[in-house]
Amino acid sequence: MTTFRKIVTGIATLAAAFGGVFVAGPPAAAAGKWCNHSVCIETYDHGTYLGRVEVSVTNTNQPHQITARVWTTNGWSARAKAENVAAFRTYRDQAYPQRHFPAGTRLCAEGFRGGTSVGLPCVTLTG
Repeated sequence: MTTFRKIVTGIATLAAAFGGVFVAGPPAAAAGKWCNHSVCIETYDHGTYLGRVEVSVTNTNQPHQITARVWTTNGWSARAKAENVAAFRTYRDQAYPQRHFPAGTRLCAEGFRGGTSVGLPCVTLTG
């Protein structure tokens, strides 16, 4: 692993451990898809209500075990299933918050490929 990747992984791990979300993201007033490196989150609802959130992780040219977690800055979180994914396949799973969140809440997802973080997209929910 390159030094740069070790530093980025270390920073992401520290931010997750302290509950701080430092990745800037656009506001979400409507359904959409937001990506960071190999990880994407997609919402299907409008405003501050989240019924379903999809997380996807793009795999590389080697099979890996892929996992993900999804959370908001006001305390909701869910772990996605662990799945062994073949080379060049995309892992997908859904989380179902089914609730309204205060405007300004950040929705984030982190994907892991073989235990290593490979992306951390975040979006701010707006009314």
